[in-house]
Amino acid sequence: MEAVLAAASIHRTNQKSIMAEKVIIFDTTLRDGEQCPGAAMNLREKLEIARQLARLNVDVVEAGFPVISEGDFESVNRIATEVKGPIIAGLARCNPNDIDAAGAAVKPAGDRARIHVFLATSKIHREFKLRKAHDEIIRLATEGVTRARALVRDVEFSPEDASRTEPEFLAQVVQAAIDAGATTINIPDTVGFAVPEQFGGLIRYLRDHVRGIDGAVISVHCHNDLGLAVANSLAAIQAGARQVEGTINGIGERAGNVALEEVVMALKTRHDYFGDFFTGVNTQEIVKSSRLVSRMSGLYVARSKAIVGENAFAHSAGIHQDGILKKRETYEIMDPREIGWGETELPLTKHSGRHAMAKRLEHLGYRLSEPEVDQIFIRFKEVGDKKKFVYDEDLGALVDDTMGVAAETWQLDYINVTSGTNTVPTATVRLRRGDEVLQDSAPGNGAVDASMKAVDRILEQRGHLLEYHVHATSSGKDALGEVTVKCDFGNGRLVSGKGASTDVIEASARAYLNAVNRMLSDKFTPTTTASEEALESVGV
Repeated sequence: MEAVLAAASIHRTNQKSIMAEKVIIFDTTLRDGEQCPGAAMNLREKLEIARQLARLNVDVVEAGFPVISEGDFESVNRIATEVKGPIIAGLARCNPNDIDAAGAAVKPAGDRARIHVFLATSKIHREFKLRKAHDEIIRLATEGVTRARALVRDVEFSPEDASRTEPEFLAQVVQAAIDAGATTINIPDTVGFAVPEQFGGLIRYLRDHVRGIDGAVISVHCHNDLGLAVANSLAAIQAGARQVEGTINGIGERAGNVALEEVVMALKTRHDYFGDFFTGVNTQEIVKSSRLVSRMSGLYVARSKAIVGENAFAHSAGIHQDGILKKRETYEIMDPREIGWGETELPLTKHSGRHAMAKRLEHLGYRLSEPEVDQIFIRFKEVGDKKKFVYDEDLGALVDDTMGVAAETWQLDYINVTSGTNTVPTATVRLRRGDEVLQDSAPGNGAVDASMKAVDRILEQRGHLLEYHVHATSSGKDALGEVTVKCDFGNGRLVSGKGASTDVIEASARAYLNAVNRMLSDKFTPTTTASEEALESVGV
C-alpha cells in the first residue's frame, strides 16, 4: 500500500503547477436535480432547500433555469433575494432572451450573482441538435459570454457534452469563452460517457492548450450513467479542476448527477491520498440536507446509498459488531457524527405545546410563518392523539403534508372507506377550499384506488397513477405512514404528491390531493415565451 501511495504522490507532484487548495462546491439540486421526472418542487420547497444549502455552506447554488417558466424565474429571484451566503446562479442558453432572464432573476444577489451560460459543442450535438458549424459555435459562445458579462461580473460557461467533443475544438471554444470574460469554465460529462483516466486527461489537455485558463476556475459536472460520476469528479480535481457541480443524494436526470456528499467526504476521509484539498462544507449538515431534499423531491434515498443511506453505518454481521464495539475504526472509515448521524433528541408527545413543536421544527431547519405553524400544530395534535411519540421524521412528514397548502387549494376534510374480501371498495371523500365544501363517493379497485377516484369525481378530472410508495417514518405499530405518488393528469408531465397519516388510506388520499393541487397551480405551467428547445432535457 505504501508503494502505491508513493507512486500516486509522485504522479500528483508531476502535474502542472497544481497546489492543494479549496474545491468549490456548486450545488445544482434545484436545477439539474429537479429535472428528474416527478421531482418538480414548488416555490416554498425550493426556498427551504436553498436555505438548507446555505447552512450546509455550499459555495454556489444554481437555483434554476429562469427563462423556462414564470415559476422558475420567481423561484430563482426569490432565492437570490432571501438566501444569504452562497453565490446564486441562473442557467441560460447562449441567446439573448435566456441571458437577460437569468440576469434579471439573479440581480437581487448583487455581487453574489452568477449567470451560467451553456452551448453544445460535441459533434453529435452540432450535427443533429444545433445544426451549426464550428465557427458558429465559437461565435455564439463569445456573444453569449459577452452579453452575460455585461449583466454580472461572475459568468460561467459550459460546453455541453464536453466529454464527447473533439479536444482540439473544445480548447478553441473554451479559449473564446475565456477571452470574452468567462470566470468559470465548466466541463460537463453530460451523458456520463467519460471514464476517470480519460476525463482527468481532458482537464490536463485544456490546462496545457488554453491560454489564460489558469485565470479562470475549472469546473466539472459529471453524470452517473456508468456509475462513474464521483470517480470522474475526483480524477478531474487531481488534474486541476477546482469546482465540482452536483446534487444532494445524486438526484437528477437518468442515473443522476454526482452526489456532492460523496465527493466531499471522499476528499475529507482520504486526505492521505488526495493531499490537502478541502471544501468549506459543514459536513454535520449533510444528513439533514439529504433528508430534506428527499422529502421535498419525493425521491427516496436507497438504504445502501453511501454516506446518507440508512445502512451506511449499520453493522449486522457478528464479527463486524464485535470489531465496532472494540474500536469503531475497525469497520468504519468515517465518524457518523461528522456527517450528522446521531441520536434523535427526545420526541414530542400530544402534551407538547405549540412553542415546543415550533422550536423543534426550527432546529430541523424549517422556516415557517405563524399561520403555517398553526396549521402544522393542528395536524401535530391529530397525530399525537393516535400515537405515543411524535419523532423528528414524523414532524418532517407533517411539514411535507401541509407545506404549500393555501386558501385557494383543496384540503381533505373527511374520508370514509369500506373495503373487504366480499365488498366492493368504496370511498366517500369531502374536500374543502375556503368556505366551499364538496363531497362524493366512488368505487374502486381497492381502498386507495376508490379514494383517488372519489377525489376525481368531486373535481371532475382524471389522474393516472404512475408511481406509489409508502413507508413508515418511524418504528412501531403506530408509526406515521408517508405516501408519495407520481401522477399524470393528461399533459404528459409527472406531478408528485406527498401525504402522511397514521392511516395509510388517509395518507394516500392526502398524497393524491397534494398532487392535484400542484397540477392546478399555475406555477407548474411553462410560459409561452419558453421555446420547445428550452423545454427539452438540459444536461449541462
